[in-house]
Amino acid sequence: MALASHPAHQLVEVTVRRSRIDGFGVFAAEAIGAGARLGELTGEAITVAEARRRAEGRQRLMLVELSASRAIDASRSSDPMRFTNHSCAPNARLRVEAGEIAFFALRDISLGEEITVSYGSTHHEGRLACRCGAENCQGQL
Repeated sequence: MALASHPAHQLVEVTVRRSRIDGFGVFAAEAIGAGARLGELTGEAITVAEARRRAEGRQRLMLVELSASRAIDASRSSDPMRFTNHSCAPNARLRVEAGEIAFFALRDISLGEEITVSYGSTHHEGRLACRCGAENCQGQL
């Protein structure tokens, strides 16, 4: 099966639907090759202090820290990538460059496969159970 090849500025096709990991997830609507740019994430620009305040007591977060002082709250964003769930064995990564949050495939991703990233250290500070189901699951976020 040939994998979709996209110029750097063109994004791949994805869909949002229920996820076995948590709530909704983002899924490949086509076969995707390693290194492909999957999408971007936009949202409300806020301070990290405000992001941490908003995170208190919430289980579902759509916050990304851009720097030690700036963060993005994507909870009201229309970008499908805001539904990207965590996995301890992710198939994608996010990269923050010049204030832009972009997602890239770490490996080939099959049609229908859920796109996941490692959240790294989170606002949950180890208090939220991880449900990724990966063999190497760390058990918490």
